[in-house]
Amino acid sequence: MGTLLKPKLVLTYVMLLIGLVMIIPFLFMISFSLKTPIEMSQHPASLFISHPFTGNFETIFKHKTYFIWYLNSVKVVLGVLVLRGLLVTMAAYAFARLEFRFKNVIFMILIAKMMIPSDTTIVARFLLYKYLHLNNTHWAIILPAAFDVFFLFLLRQFFISIPKEISEAAIVDGCSHYKVYYRIILPLAKPALVTMVLFTFLWTWNDFASPFVFITDMKKQLLTVGLSYFQTEAGADYALQMAGAAVAVLPTIALFIFSQKYFVQGVTMSGVKG
Repeated sequence: MGTLLKPKLVLTYVMLLIGLVMIIPFLFMISFSLKTPIEMSQHPASLFISHPFTGNFETIFKHKTYFIWYLNSVKVVLGVLVLRGLLVTMAAYAFARLEFRFKNVIFMILIAKMMIPSDTTIVARFLLYKYLHLNNTHWAIILPAAFDVFFLFLLRQFFISIPKEISEAAIVDGCSHYKVYYRIILPLAKPALVTMVLFTFLWTWNDFASPFVFITDMKKQLLTVGLSYFQTEAGADYALQMAGAAVAVLPTIALFIFSQKYFVQGVTMSGVKG
C-alpha cells in the first residue's frame, strides 16, 4: 500500500488521467466523422459508433477546394519554417555567442514584446498590410511569423548550454562565426531546432484568426478557415467538418511521432543556463 502512495507513482496516475481527459475531444472528432447527419442531429450525441459511415470522407476527397486549402496550408507552413529557421537561429546565435553594444537591452526589449497579445495588434496589422498590398496574399501570414521571440529565447538558452570552448577552438583554427554557427552550433542544437519546427508547424497549421482576417479569396484560403465553410441549409455540417479535421490532423500526428524524442530533449535542455 505504501508503494502506491509514492509521489512519483501518484504523479504518474495524475498525468495518465489528464492525458485520457485531453484525448476525449480527439475521440469525439473521429466518432462524429463516421456518423450520418441524422445521427449527428441526435441529442446528446453519442461517442459510440453503431454503423461507421464513410460518406463524409468520400465527400471531403471529392470536394473541389478542400485539397487546394490543404496545399495552401502546406505552402504557408513551409514558408514560415524556412524564414523562421534562418532568422531566429541566426539571431539566437548572435545573442548567445557574440558581444555587441546594447546586447542585453535589445534582448530585454524583444522579450518584453512577448507581453503584448498579437490579437491586440490585428487592426493595425490589417491597415499596414493593406498599405503594403499584402492583404489577400499568403505573405500576410508568412512574413509576420518569420520571427518569433519565444523561439529566440529558447534557442539562445540552448546555444548557451553548448560549451563555449568548442566554438572558441573552431575560431582559433580559422573558422568564421558563420562556419561555427552552421557546422557546429546547429548540428549540436538538433533537439531545440526540432522543438521549434514542431511548435511552428502546430501554431501555423492551426492558425484561424490570421487567414480569416487577411485572406478573402476562397482559393487562397487555408484549411482551418476552409473547414468552417462546410455548411448545409440547416447550418453547419459538423460531421463533414469533423471528417475534414480528422484528415487535417494527420500531418501533425505524424510529425510529433517522429520528433517526440528530440522534442523532449529540446524542452528540458533549453533552460539549463540563463
